[in-house]
Amino acid sequence: MTHRTAFTDQLPTLALVGLGASETMVGLQRAFEPCAQLLQLIVLRWVGRVRKRSILLGGQAFAVAAGLPLLAYGALAAAGGSLAPGVALAAFAASSVGLVVAGAVWFPLLRGYVEPDRIGHFFGLLRTGWNLTLIAYFLGAQAWLAAHPNGFAPLFAVALAAGVVRIALVARLPEARGGVRPRIRVRDAFGLWRRASLRRYLAGVALFGSARRVATPFAIVMMRRTLGLGDADVALATAAFYAGGFVSLYGWGRLVDRFGPRPVFRGAALGMALLLAGFALAGGRATAAAMVAFFFALAVLSAGFGVADTHVLFRLAPDEEPTPTLVVADVTTSLCYGAAPLAAGLLLDLALQRGSEALAAYRVLFLVTAIAAALAPVPLQRFRR
Repeated sequence: MTHRTAFTDQLPTLALVGLGASETMVGLQRAFEPCAQLLQLIVLRWVGRVRKRSILLGGQAFAVAAGLPLLAYGALAAAGGSLAPGVALAAFAASSVGLVVAGAVWFPLLRGYVEPDRIGHFFGLLRTGWNLTLIAYFLGAQAWLAAHPNGFAPLFAVALAAGVVRIALVARLPEARGGVRPRIRVRDAFGLWRRASLRRYLAGVALFGSARRVATPFAIVMMRRTLGLGDADVALATAAFYAGGFVSLYGWGRLVDRFGPRPVFRGAALGMALLLAGFALAGGRATAAAMVAFFFALAVLSAGFGVADTHVLFRLAPDEEPTPTLVVADVTTSLCYGAAPLAAGLLLDLALQRGSEALAAYRVLFLVTAIAAALAPVPLQRFRR
């Protein structure tokens, strides 16, 4: 997760802003990984003929190699012009391809480790662990950037080293051996869309996830360009984001296992709507401390919704062959997650070019995300315990 997060999430947004990238470029970078999920349809054809662990290792190795140009971030920043953000975008895009290929088989592998009545507990514990690791990484990043502004190359180097370590660990990952399984056809997998329960799940998750994936990068852009906060402030807020997940994930997991996903969906989504609406109205006066609190609360609510989301998805995926259901769900929601920040970036650029005041444009954007989050529980009402 350290490697993946450093090349797909908040750090690329901050690095691109440091290279002078536009809002459209920021939105495009946030769309790389979600839109690349279409590649999972190709990977789906390999499942049954190639071991999942081999697919995971190949994708991970490609992602590490693709991220190597970011080690020259200092030279890119010094060169300036349009070439620098273009090179960085290409590296982030190629890294996303490798991570997506590896991720296509990650959940199907994990599916074999989970007891049906402890899905929430399992993922609460698992995600608590990697959130703790990311807290340490971004606290270190905050200290480094405070002393070395725009010094992103060492941070990418640490993340690439983590990616190499993951290759060594995954090589020893247990995988159940089975007989020869029939080839999975993409058209058969997408026939799963006929299931009303899967369509309801996808609608609710897409609404909430799109709202979060728009709010996160553009809150960072707003911090840097409208509020005047520095790289170190953003890194500290990012550490607070993972701290929110760390302190809440285990508790969310126990709540989902005990009471079912529906109350968690409702509470997390309505809480997110209030948080985003409040930020839209008062964010223009936010201090560094207020942004830390905002990202912490954003993570707590996202963690609850995410654990409930995984609980429902694993229940929808059949034990005998979960891969088609998991891949179809991932591809469908990811396309929404990719389109949302890209559209937001394009619309923000258009509004700013036409003379809109920056703070007003961001306020409208966050109000729209609040509405989307508030609507998310509606299609998820039937998912009880």
